[in-house]
This record gives sequence, structure tokens and C-alpha cells, in this order.
Amino acid sequence: MIVLVTGGTGLLGNNVLRRLDSLGHECLALVRQPPANGVFDGIDVESVFGSLDDREVIHKAVARCDAVIHSAGLIHIGWKQLEESMRVNRDGTRTIVEAAIAHRRKLVHVGTVDTLSLGAPNRPASETTAVALPGTPGGKVPCSYVLSKRAGVDVVRQGVSEGLRAAIVHPGFMLGPWDWKPSSGRMAVEVGRRWRPLCPSGGCSVCDVRDVADATIAALDQGGDDGRQFILAGENWTYRRLWQELARRMGRRGPLMKLGPAARWMAGLVTDCIATATGNETDINSAAIRMSSDFHYYDSSRATAELGYHRRPIEETLDDAVRWLKNQHLCPA
Repeated sequence: MIVLVTGGTGLLGNNVLRRLDSLGHECLALVRQPPANGVFDGIDVESVFGSLDDREVIHKAVARCDAVIHSAGLIHIGWKQLEESMRVNRDGTRTIVEAAIAHRRKLVHVGTVDTLSLGAPNRPASETTAVALPGTPGGKVPCSYVLSKRAGVDVVRQGVSEGLRAAIVHPGFMLGPWDWKPSSGRMAVEVGRRWRPLCPSGGCSVCDVRDVADATIAALDQGGDDGRQFILAGENWTYRRLWQELARRMGRRGPLMKLGPAARWMAGLVTDCIATATGNETDINSAAIRMSSDFHYYDSSRATAELGYHRRPIEETLDDAVRWLKNQHLCPA
């Protein structure tokens, strides 16, 4: 099978390409420019140069393949960059969907649990949990990432009504090797760089990117064609527990306590004022702080039953992720 993968230089896309290659499939990767050294080392991948708004390139690539895995996306947890986020996560997805419909190719769209409703410590959310609107009780923070990724999922669901064959997967907080940029691993890198006595007050569902990659590929054959959605999450941990485990593996002291309401308010106010004054919104802003105060807890039972989603021990995930991040981003040879 020939599979076109978008986002192949990212954490999930790169692991998907490596797994596809190991299974004997032919891989095409949509890239905007030649990837950095090492990104595609050890795998047989043909690079297709273009962006998500390059309709001609995408149509030609989709016509050559048997299926598409769309994992490309812009991740900015903040109030700014909404227009750019929509252009990539909504409009770029529309280009992929239109090509898949035109050439009758199966699409697996990579969403995120952030398009779904929040879970809770005693009640993880599932695919059947009623989706609350962003900014309402049970809803996600209405930041650029959440709004644009939800819009992308809506594009896929609309495509299904127009004849698209598709499945949608929603990863949790992924960690693991081949995190080149890094993406999710930025949290671990920051924990490893210096001691941080305060940590976020919420929690997330930690999963191994390699397990997510396997289930994403399985969705090509086992995910159905009607836009069925699958949560690919993992261990529901508080950020404090996650930071403690990461810090220990990084040889650092763990956090002493969670960030309290007053500190969260002050940090959000200060960082937003700086963003307004400079025009540059950093990773630390009031939207990100609010997101990290929520409990993003999820149940992956459907994916386990229908896609064979298997979750390895989280200790293995953390060990391998930290080893990769330390070697690649903290103390590269």
C-alpha cells in the first residue's frame, strides 16, 4: 500500500512513517522544505514538496497513493495566531479532504482530544461524551488551537456527508522518540533544563506516540469509512505527577506544589501584557495557563476494542522519551 502522510517531520507523523516503512508500505511525505538531517534517516520515504494550500501538489500526491494520513497541523496554545491556525488546521484539512474525495482515497484524520469535552478525575471523557462549546462548563479553553482543530474535524465530518471515506483519531498527550522539533516533549525539555518548584494544577492523558502511530495506521483498515472517532489516550495523570516523573529521569528535583489561582491569574496577566506590548505571544500565556489548569482525562476503550489500541507501560514511554530528548535536545553529541 502507498500512503501519503502529512506532518511527517512532526512527532506523530514521523513515527507513523517509521511504522509504515517497517510494515513494508511505500511512504510519501508532504513537506514544505527538505527536512533537517536525521529526520528521515533509516526509512525509505519519498518527499513531496508543497504546503497544505498547494492544491495541485496535493491532488497529484493523493492520486498516486492508496490512502492518506493527515497529521500536519499548527499547534499554538494561545489567543493569537487564530487566522494562521485556521488556514492550516481548517483550510489545509479542507484541501486534503477535497483531494481524497476527488480521487476516492481513504483518509485518517489526526485530530486531538482538545476538540472534545473535558474529562474529570473521576469521570474520563469518551467519544460519546456530549461536546461542550469552548469556554462553557466542560468545554475547552477557546484558544486558537482548540478552535482551529475543532474546525478541521468539522471539515472532515462534512466531507463524509459528501462521500469521503474517513476515520478520525484523537491522540492524548504524546511522548516518545523521534520528537525532532520538539512538540509535546518541550515540557520535558523545560523540566530538564532547570528546577521548577511550581507546576500546572491540572492533568493530562499521557500516551506513547508509537502506540498512537500503530492505532492510526490500524484505522486505515479497521476504523470504518463513516467518520468514526477514536480517542488514543493513556494514563490520566496530574501534571504534578508527570513533572515529578520527568524530573527524576532528567536528574532534577521535582516540583514542590501546584500553581495556585492567584499565581495563575498573575502569570496570565503579566504574560498577556507582554504579548500585547511586543506583539509576540510566547508559549506561556493566559490561554495556556488556563488549559493546564483543566483535567484532560480520557477513555480509550473504543480504540482498544475496535483498533486493537495497545498501551505499553508508561514507565517505558517516559524512559524512552527522556532518553531521546536528552540526547537530541539537551546534550546532543
